[in-house]
Amino acid sequence: MSTDIPRRPGSEGNAPESYRQPTGVEQYGVEPVPDDQRTVRWYDLFQIIFNVMLNPGLILMGGLAILTGLSFWAAVTAQVLGILIAFIAYTVMATVGVDYGLPGIVSTRAFLGIEASRWIVSVLRTISSAFWFAFQTLAGAMGILAVIDAWLGVKLSLIGVSIVFAVLQASVALFGYKFLKGLSQIAFPVKLVILGYLFWLMATHQAPGFAPGEVFSYSGSVGWKWAVFAAWVNAIAAAWFSQVTDAADYCRYSKSRKDMWTGTMAAALIGTVGATIFGAYAAAATGGKTANAFEVIPGLGVGSVTLILVLIVLVLDNWTINVMNVYTGGLALANLATRLGRFWSTLVVAAAGTALAAFPSLIDQFSDYMSVMGNFFAPIIGVILADYVFIKRGRIDVPALFDPHGPYRYTGGVNVLAVGWAVIGAAVFFAVPESAMPIPLVALGSGVGYVFTARMFSSWQGDSVPRVDAPGERAQPAVKA
Repeated sequence: MSTDIPRRPGSEGNAPESYRQPTGVEQYGVEPVPDDQRTVRWYDLFQIIFNVMLNPGLILMGGLAILTGLSFWAAVTAQVLGILIAFIAYTVMATVGVDYGLPGIVSTRAFLGIEASRWIVSVLRTISSAFWFAFQTLAGAMGILAVIDAWLGVKLSLIGVSIVFAVLQASVALFGYKFLKGLSQIAFPVKLVILGYLFWLMATHQAPGFAPGEVFSYSGSVGWKWAVFAAWVNAIAAAWFSQVTDAADYCRYSKSRKDMWTGTMAAALIGTVGATIFGAYAAAATGGKTANAFEVIPGLGVGSVTLILVLIVLVLDNWTINVMNVYTGGLALANLATRLGRFWSTLVVAAAGTALAAFPSLIDQFSDYMSVMGNFFAPIIGVILADYVFIKRGRIDVPALFDPHGPYRYTGGVNVLAVGWAVIGAAVFFAVPESAMPIPLVALGSGVGYVFTARMFSSWQGDSVPRVDAPGERAQPAVKA
């Protein structure tokens, strides 16, 4: 564990220099963003999050839900409900970014202990980021192949296209937040116009099954069957629970909590509804035979101009979501390998995600992978949020996050009580059937159990027991809302 404490520009005290990055890229990795650089307003954040939500992966999930037999409205509802469950935790975690300018992954040092944060959460989040990068790349590459085949009659290799596509996507993430915001501003209106046009093409197509009335009344083979519906709610929630710590990463340049709440929640709901309806519409129109909307549209007999538009939106869709996947994954790895810095950590995650994109089986085994991720992240996130809200009351001692001998060391760098409840929650996860939606259930149970036992033992003064008057009492959040 490094003993260096990154300096927040303009601050005083025992805070050595920040870890320098290559010239021309974002310089802030694990260290807090200075107050004077937190200028992002709600509409900028809305565009970033909206672009994250409206992506080929989320569109494909809407189609995959149809292929498992759900009705059109059951598929849409399952996906939106899963997002809402996850975003309750997501927006709470985002306050860490607004108040302190910290990456979410770094703040977990206060809740789990410095070493547990680095060796448990960082490792899991880095793996998750690489997986999501590969999944989104493969989803986009499948659509690109369909477009090129319909346009030029050329059949390309899925693996080859995925790898080339992955390299192009990762390039922007290396430069940092300013470039992410700029890309979102460009992509946002273009994606809206093109996807609106493509949806209109499907809705006006003359083939049986494509009319809005037929699609909206599509009942599927299982309709609203609870076991299938709950499995999809759980899978979507699991996918986003693995990204809850990312919320602070997106919001640490935000001007106020008001900007964060408005931009994040509006984008999450509108983006999810749009992506799911688009994907579920295409799949339902084919009678539940084709999951990927970007494979359906080229088969409608459209002209070259439309195919080029599909290609453009696919590239922009994937670029905007995967830039964020790699960016947040880089911050997660930087929390583990601090001296590596944000730039080089991002490069490592991009390389890992590109390698995973060579395995198309990720698409077919999506639900299985999500279940595994949910098993790890649900109890961890439940404990983290419980500690942040009820034990530390929303307060974090920022310098202590970088002090290996400070109050966040707990016992050997581990908050034993917090990690213990995360382990208990992970074990319980296996015993809870998917029909009971284990993601929210395990997260809630782990958090409640942790708070109850923490308060029960609060009179003990051992380092392994978090105290209400812990380090957060010495630091007030820079709330500007």
